[in-house]
Amino acid sequence: MKFETEYIEKLAKIITDQGLSEISLEDGEQAITIRKEVLVASAPAAVVSAPAIAPASAPVSEPVEEITQTKEEKKSGTPITSPMVGTFYMAPSPDSAPFVSIGDSVKAGDVVCIIEAMKMMNEIKSEVAGKVVEVCVEDGQPVEFGQVLMYVE
Repeated sequence: MKFETEYIEKLAKIITDQGLSEISLEDGEQAITIRKEVLVASAPAAVVSAPAIAPASAPVSEPVEEITQTKEEKKSGTPITSPMVGTFYMAPSPDSAPFVSIGDSVKAGDVVCIIEAMKMMNEIKSEVAGKVVEVCVEDGQPVEFGQVLMYVE
């Protein structure tokens, strides 16, 4: 199915009428995203991007909200961040003890958790030596690229 001009115009009208900022649709191998942008005169306008052909097996990632910390919220220690999108696991199996807990000492190169991505279990190793002061993610929770997993002091 090809996205028709009339259909695209209807989607643009929906964005304007409903006060939305973006609509994304995927139909088989086609995808379309329509975004409302603010012009120099501060008047909203609908901008239509051309339909793109995407492989059916390509994962669709959701937008990531940026989280900023104020000075009093700033965490102490060195963050260990996720090198990929996946699912965070504290232990090698559900009935095993976690790799690390708050208060545990780690050395550079120690495995601190696992990120499952595409049915592959990826060991995440600490790049610093120190004590684990905070674990920021719950076991089994999805994580994004660059998300802080834990802090080591």
